Amino acid sequence: MSIPSLPGARPPDQAPEVVCIGETMALITPTDAALADAHEASLGLAGAESNVTAGLTAAGHHAVWASRLGDDPLGVRISSELTRRGIELWVELDQDAPTGVMFKDPAAEGSSVYYYRRGSAASRMAPGMLSAERLAGVRIVHTTGITPALSPSTRDMVDRLFEDARTAGALVSFDVNDRRALWSMEDAAATLARLANAADITLVGRDEAERIWGTSTAEEIRAFLPDCDLLVVKDGDVGATAFHGDAHPVFVPAPVVDVVEPVGAGDAFASGFLAATLEGKPLAERLSAGHIAAERVLTIAADMPPID
Repeated sequence: MSIPSLPGARPPDQAPEVVCIGETMALITPTDAALADAHEASLGLAGAESNVTAGLTAAGHHAVWASRLGDDPLGVRISSELTRRGIELWVELDQDAPTGVMFKDPAAEGSSVYYYRRGSAASRMAPGMLSAERLAGVRIVHTTGITPALSPSTRDMVDRLFEDARTAGALVSFDVNDRRALWSMEDAAATLARLANAADITLVGRDEAERIWGTSTAEEIRAFLPDCDLLVVKDGDVGATAFHGDAHPVFVPAPVVDVVEPVGAGDAFASGFLAATLEGKPLAERLSAGHIAAERVLTIAADMPPID
């Protein structure tokens, strides 16, 4: 199977509802022992933005995943799996840079991850990759704090993306999603604060906000990010709080879940919340939709919702 290439602009009435942009990597997980001793492994994929795209597509919305992949077998593997899920791909191929790889190292005390993504095809995403013309008719453009951490060019790309999305009339959705291994705390704190405050919709975990900004409550996070129109603070198994403009915040508790694997739950929450946003639901129903989507992923070992 060949990898679909990034398409040209299309009429607004044919545009997707949401475009999610960010890196997806091949994921290698040992199945018989820790990484150093394993002889067998499974091959999957891992990427926050493609997880969100998969959730939106599963909810019946027209969502696109945009990125760059190496022109290699792992790139084909990723594109094949996403296409199998009914996801439309806007992909640039790189003849010289590889598809990124992530290894998971399971252990009794939890899993560790090891990234091999420096110099990857996705790290070469550059400003203007998704122009205002290409985004015409799109309702929401979504990315995460992982993307600007990949390289200087991806950081510049995200800044330009915010501008081009707004020129095209789309809302900008940003999930903070801090990855400690990718950049310094100083760079992360400043860049993530700037982008989170500038987005139309920002999602952030209370624990990660405390780690990078020192804000310990949802109210403190709102005071720290006053310019974001719609701020959603996720607090694990406690619940989620939404702040919309100057209105009174809305809190919805999280359901009780027997957790199998927590990875991917935040992305699933984002997909459920954005799906309900597209459907014009009230804030409380959007938060509930986020919890329901997260629950589906928390109770399985995979990062993406199952294909019904």
